[in-house]
Amino acid sequence: MDVGARLYAIRKLKGLSQRELAKRAGVTNSTISMIEKNSVSPSISSLKKVLGGIPMSLVEFFSMDVAQDDQAQVVYKSDELIDIGSGAVAMKLVGRAFPNRTLAFLDETYPPGADTGREMLSHEGEEAGMLVDGRLELTVGEEVFILDTGDSYYFRSDQPHRFRNPFEQPARLISATTPAAF
Repeated sequence: MDVGARLYAIRKLKGLSQRELAKRAGVTNSTISMIEKNSVSPSISSLKKVLGGIPMSLVEFFSMDVAQDDQAQVVYKSDELIDIGSGAVAMKLVGRAFPNRTLAFLDETYPPGADTGREMLSHEGEEAGMLVDGRLELTVGEEVFILDTGDSYYFRSDQPHRFRNPFEQPARLISATTPAAF
């Protein structure tokens, strides 16, 4: 049995995002993501804890008839994109319903003065993006870069990094990260 695909199907059926399920279950978003992608095989106690956020018993989980849809959604209308950003930064996730996603593809908007936070971000994988409107400051390690409309970037995400808009105009960024952590 594909535990990851089953958890994904049940979570979708219950209308829960990975973030919401993780919050309810008291685990990290990446835990839910890794289970759904079958990157990890959860212990019974871990799976029971995650299912507590639905709420659902192990018996229900393994016996529930969940129709697996072989036809993945291809087109995502603008009103279907969920905002996973925080604070003033809007981050609209493309392809949230795609099964076992390995890529996070985002449409990001940074109003004047917005940033990803004082703490530098660092996680496994790679990031790439292109600024489609405005100007944006990108810090990677000790280096600070100013991106203008049309500029792009690509770096290993385990390097500390952050995005900031110290300019007077909003900035719009199209980006992709691997692995899909949300």
